Amino acid sequence: MTMSARGSTRRLGRRRKVAALAVAGLAAATLMAGQLTGSSAQAASTSDTTLTVPADTQMTTFNPFLSYYDGELNVIGAIYPALTMLDNNGEPIPYLADSWTTSSDQRTWTFKIHPGLKWSDGQPLTAKDAAWTFNLIMHDVTAATSNGSLVENFKSVTAPDDNTLVITTKQPQANMLYLSIPVSGIPIVPEHIWKSHVAGLKNYRNMDFPVVGYGPFVLTDFKTNQFAEMTANKDFFLGAPHYDKVVTNYYSNSDAAAAALTSGELDQIGGLTPAQFKAMSSRSNVMTYQTQSSGWTAIEINPGARTRNGKPLGTGNPILKDSRVRQAIALGINRPELVAKVLGGNGVVGAGYLPPGYPQFFWTPSPSEAQAYDPARAKQVLDQAGYKMGSNGVRVAPDGKPLQFRLGIHSDDATDAAIAPYLKEWMTAIGIKLDVNAMSFDQLNNNLAKGDWDILMDGWSTGPDPTYLLSIQTCGTLPDENGQNGNTDAFFCNKQYDRLFQQQQTQFEAQQRAATIAQMQAILYAGNADVILFYKNGLSALRTDQVTNYLQGTKAANGFYPLQHGFTSWWKAEPVAGAATASEKASEQSSNAIKWIGLGVLVVLVIGGVVFLLRRRTASERE
Repeated sequence: MTMSARGSTRRLGRRRKVAALAVAGLAAATLMAGQLTGSSAQAASTSDTTLTVPADTQMTTFNPFLSYYDGELNVIGAIYPALTMLDNNGEPIPYLADSWTTSSDQRTWTFKIHPGLKWSDGQPLTAKDAAWTFNLIMHDVTAATSNGSLVENFKSVTAPDDNTLVITTKQPQANMLYLSIPVSGIPIVPEHIWKSHVAGLKNYRNMDFPVVGYGPFVLTDFKTNQFAEMTANKDFFLGAPHYDKVVTNYYSNSDAAAAALTSGELDQIGGLTPAQFKAMSSRSNVMTYQTQSSGWTAIEINPGARTRNGKPLGTGNPILKDSRVRQAIALGINRPELVAKVLGGNGVVGAGYLPPGYPQFFWTPSPSEAQAYDPARAKQVLDQAGYKMGSNGVRVAPDGKPLQFRLGIHSDDATDAAIAPYLKEWMTAIGIKLDVNAMSFDQLNNNLAKGDWDILMDGWSTGPDPTYLLSIQTCGTLPDENGQNGNTDAFFCNKQYDRLFQQQQTQFEAQQRAATIAQMQAILYAGNADVILFYKNGLSALRTDQVTNYLQGTKAANGFYPLQHGFTSWWKAEPVAGAATASEKASEQSSNAIKWIGLGVLVVLVIGGVVFLLRRRTASERE
């Protein structure tokens, strides 16, 4: 999975009724054929070298003020510039800003912007574009949707001349050099293009191709649920990309994406399942590699969705407002078993909010804080809270309402589907009933924003600076009084957490800041609005006969490569001499599209035979 500091990697899952699956099998195969031939039509139009990678998520908008899905952010990071970028160690280095200085009180930052640059339409790119971008986010509530929390401490942003940007903060801010980086930070947009879209910003998807920007690539085409296409900026001042084009293809399930890598339609893939990773490890011309986790997989438990002024929102079950119920749910989950059975051991048991890929912030609870798997204690907590066991095995609240909750999972993610049966079984054991609801990517996230949920599968990743990920748990990200303009993750709100959030931003000494962030993670852990299940190792693969120099950095002694940044990998990657051209890949894709239709028909025939076994699947069989 490509790293993102704010990418909502809300993992996708597939678990539908059997009758629907039979129809969906054929429909998905037919759709896949359309996807492949659709993207093939684009590729076949040229013999240019094309790097083809999977989109990490669906893509619905390329408006950087509104977007927070990984698939979109990776594209946005490649087509718009930022003040700084990251080196292979995750440290900030120059990008638009050639250099920077800080005042003695650490409240004024002066960035010297590289001179002589031009947007892709030929207009000058200056410090004034950067100042306009930051000011729009600071003063427009819609523009602040994605990144408003990153500029909350800004007092003023000015451009005294074309090559100088001055940012003054209210308090010293330790993470300034990470706030505007590709993919995970604030992108700089051209004022002359965007000023006419401010009035209708909420509905603008930024799909006027070619999209005017500046980066190693220019966005030139897009088809919903199919692909995004970028053309190389040969005049990129830091060096032209080695590929003429990059295409990010969307696949509705991980098996389809894995098959595309195996056939050579994709050059690289991340987010493999353990089974896929193992299978690819033995293939010729395929290199598998691992990175430590840059994100987590969790369940959200609705603690009482509300607006910033406290107005209740949505249809969440009010029983979940009781922290004792949320605690019992956390105690009832066997997280080590999920790592062993769902991840095949390729991950770390979940607890803290920040992943092990950034060890400086990785936190684990003390023995007195730990909520390890303990169903007996979970039952005791519910008993003491007055939730009596009913005759049907489902507990009831003092008002007689059952402890029965909706569990929302994404309808095109195998990990969600694999986790759900375990959760149902473990909750049944402590007297809680879960009804699994598979939803589309957009539906689940829309329900989240409106508060129309009880428990949801969730996942986020982060960059080397965790400010954004920490910010989505603050009270300020709750929706406004109209239920709009929110960016909360789980409607969590804790005043002490908010005070610590502000404090950590002012701490320049690394250990001091890490200690403050550890306190924040302890608060989140005890609140049980986000119950972190595990941190999944990054399992990825490359076609070594097609692409080289995609991986950045070298493998460590523990076998892990450094966390990879899509912006850098796409820019630095090179085609292998003699690798298939775009048109040759297109021919292969068209051929494989027919195979997918055949596979879909086979799925329909097989479904009926396996339904009986699926219904009889027991805990012992999963062992």
